[in-house]
Amino acid sequence: MWNKIKSNLISARVYFLEILIFDLSIAVLIFLLYGSHELSLSLLILLIFLSIILLNFLGEKRKNELNEIKQIINNIRQNYYSYPDEIKLSNNLSNLQEDIKLMFEKTKSDIEDLTRLQKVRSEFLANVSHELRTPIFAIQGYIETLLNGAVNDESVNKYFLEKANQHTLNLNNLLNDLIDISMIESGEMRMSFRYFKIDEYLKNLVNEFIPNVKEKNLDLIYNPVNSNLQLFGDKERLRQVMVNLIQNAVKYTEKGKIEIKVEEEQKFARIIVKDSGIGIPQEDLSRIFERFYRVDKARSRAIGGTGLGLAIVKHIIEAHGSKVEVESQIDVGSQFSFRLKK
Repeated sequence: MWNKIKSNLISARVYFLEILIFDLSIAVLIFLLYGSHELSLSLLILLIFLSIILLNFLGEKRKNELNEIKQIINNIRQNYYSYPDEIKLSNNLSNLQEDIKLMFEKTKSDIEDLTRLQKVRSEFLANVSHELRTPIFAIQGYIETLLNGAVNDESVNKYFLEKANQHTLNLNNLLNDLIDISMIESGEMRMSFRYFKIDEYLKNLVNEFIPNVKEKNLDLIYNPVNSNLQLFGDKERLRQVMVNLIQNAVKYTEKGKIEIKVEEEQKFARIIVKDSGIGIPQEDLSRIFERFYRVDKARSRAIGGTGLGLAIVKHIIEAHGSKVEVESQIDVGSQFSFRLKK
């Protein structure tokens, strides 16, 4: 019994100063009213006794509340709860209960984010290793074949050298894309925003792709826009965006056309790249901007590409305060678009 009272008084020590001030105030009031009368002494003894009882009560209550909080925290630490609503405290701690729920939600969200980032990191390292290994092994194979005698065979030596050279170009493109996306995500890539004439900009870009498009017997159509229309953005980074989008359209379109157009809105202009290609399955639309994600892995690698193009597009457009929108239908085609400020 005494140990329990002692424990309660120790727990209530945070209230000692307040109780002491209160007792002194009452004692002064008693002496002012009764002087040094025996009644004053009796009242003081009663006051001290009541103060001890009060401290014992407050100490027990505080100890119980602290134990309740400790139990909740321990349960959270041991992953006892799955949902915030499972956390329940007594009525006296209702305000604290909401704060603990918010803390639990934040902690759970942070853990899930860390787990997801760890998974993404592992997948990224595995994908990078695979993407690097493919051209390196191919180059190694061609060089070994040449060293084993094929270098003197005029019917194949040039072919092997051309193939090895193509793989070195693919490797260089992959490394450049890896550097770009790393710089974008770390915030190290500087943007140079300014107004520029979009019509002239897109005309020059389209002209660069005409030879590639003609090789596949496709039509590359650009619908001219107001020649004085100026949009706000980083011309060099937007060039990366347009090159990636147009290259993808050419890669995945076997017949028909690729169309580039600009639609004016009140405060923005919408740039659209539309093709009549193979399309993208609906279940893949939400993932195509992930690094190294390929809808058809075998086909994608066969026609080239690093698997980072759309991820770079997404980051650059988001850096412009915009968002890449995509619509697609199998065997009908795909449309990518984004908005820039006027």
